[in-house]
Amino acid sequence: MHPFMKPTQIGLLLLAAGASRRMGTPKQLLPIQGRSLLRHLAEISIASLCDPVIAVLGASPHQIRPEIEDLPLQIIENQHWQSGMGTSISTGLAALLEQKPTLKAMLILVCDQPFVSTALIDQLVVAYQSTNYQIVATTYLETIGVPALLSDRYFSELLRLNSDTGARQIIQQHLNETYTIDFPKGAIDLDTPDQYQAFLAQSH
Repeated sequence: MHPFMKPTQIGLLLLAAGASRRMGTPKQLLPIQGRSLLRHLAEISIASLCDPVIAVLGASPHQIRPEIEDLPLQIIENQHWQSGMGTSISTGLAALLEQKPTLKAMLILVCDQPFVSTALIDQLVVAYQSTNYQIVATTYLETIGVPALLSDRYFSELLRLNSDTGARQIIQQHLNETYTIDFPKGAIDLDTPDQYQAFLAQSH
C-alpha cells in the first residue's frame, strides 16, 4: 500500500478551457493512446493521490464535455475563459474549496502536456507531504512551471487571478519556498499541428 493514500486534502485542477487557435481544432480532443488527450489526462488525474479532481472547460464545452462526463470528476465551465488562464485557475479553485473546504493544497495540470503521468503527479504530492516546501513545481528548459502544487498559503493569490497570468508568476514570486522536480518532457506541449505530428512520431 502506498504510504501516502487518499484522502490527501490535495485537490487537482485540470485546465482545459483554451480555444486551441494555433492547432485549428480542439486539442482537448486530439487522439492519444486510443483516447482523447483530455480523457487521457483526466484518467491519469483520477488515478493519482489527489482528490477531488475538477476539470475546467471553456471553449466548445458541448463538444468537449462528453469526453469526460462519465468519469468520477467534477466538470465546471469558466464563462470568462477568453480572459486567460488565470480565470480558469481562480474559478476552479473556488469550486474545489466549495467541494472540500478543508483543502490543504491544489495541484494544477494543463491540457497540452501529453507526457504527464500519474507517477509524476504523485511524485509532486509526496514531495509536498515529505518536505517543508509550500510549492512543488516541475522544471524543463530552465523553466519552472506546471504541473505544480501550491499549498493553501497561496489560495488567496490564486483566487485573485483574473487574466492570462497563471500560476507561474506566483511561483516566481516565491522561489525560496519552491521545491522542484525535473520533468524534461514537460517542454513538449501540443499547440500546433506540427507539434502534434512530432509527438506522434516520437511516441511510436
